[in-house]
This record gives sequence, C-alpha cells and structure tokens, in this order.
Amino acid sequence: MAGRKRDGKERELARSRTLNPHPEAVIDEGFASSGFFDARDVVQVKYEMVRRVEAEGATVSATAGAFGFSRQSYYSAAAALADGGLVGLVPARPGPRAAHKLTREVLDHLAGLREADPGLRAAELAAAVAERFGVRVHPRSVERALARREADTRSTKSG
Repeated sequence: MAGRKRDGKERELARSRTLNPHPEAVIDEGFASSGFFDARDVVQVKYEMVRRVEAEGATVSATAGAFGFSRQSYYSAAAALADGGLVGLVPARPGPRAAHKLTREVLDHLAGLREADPGLRAAELAAAVAERFGVRVHPRSVERALARREADTRSTKSG
C-alpha cells in the first residue's frame, strides 16, 4: 500500500484502525472471487475466518492460513468475538491505557506537596516525583492528573 493513493474506504478503514496491514495474505476463495468481501477490512476478514470454522467446521490451521493469520490469531479472534461481538475484533488503540507512572502513591505525595505549598509549579512537582520515585513525568501530565484527582474528589463529596 505504500506509494499508492488510498481510496475513501481505505482511508476510513485506516482511520478506524481496521485496515488489514496484509490484505495480500488473504487467499481465501470467498475473498478472491467476491465483490462483497474486502480483504482490506480486518474485522470482516477475522469474522469470516471465525465463522468458517464455527459454522462450516473447517479446520483452524487451514482456515487461519487462508485468511492470512496464525492459529493463535484465530483463537484470539474467536475469543474476542465471543466476548465483545464485532467490536471485539477492532484492534485496540496503541499505547498505555492508564496513567502508569502517576500511581496513587505518587499522586498522594504530589497532593501533600501541593497542600504544604500551593504555589508549587507543575515542573517543580515533576522534579519532586523524579527525585523521590525515580520516575520522569511531564509537568503537563502532573497538572492533568492532579486536576482529575481534584475533580473526582469533588464529585465524590457532592454525590
């Protein structure tokens, strides 16, 4: 796909993280001979792969290979489909899922520092985290985490 202009569907699939990075690996006859199936749509490919095994009794190894995936990918897709439906087949967003550096212990420390000296700037708080916990955090991350914590505290007290 590099070096070639993407059409509207391909751009939308990429935007929604559902663009199959290797559509050329899908050699299943249904995808090769049908205008309905699109090997670029990874959700469609995985769904059809799971359906083929579960509904038609095809073997996992042969089916996974024909759809451009490993056996382990088949089992992961089958579990994701069973647990979350079609949405479960959409690849997860990359990157951390939560504030993994600003743990409760770190936030408690920051709140204590801020309480003792409300004039402390975020950069100073970030430096304090690095000194005490050996973790580098961006000052803006400190500001956001403290603001979330404060908002959570307010909503818990008012609710």
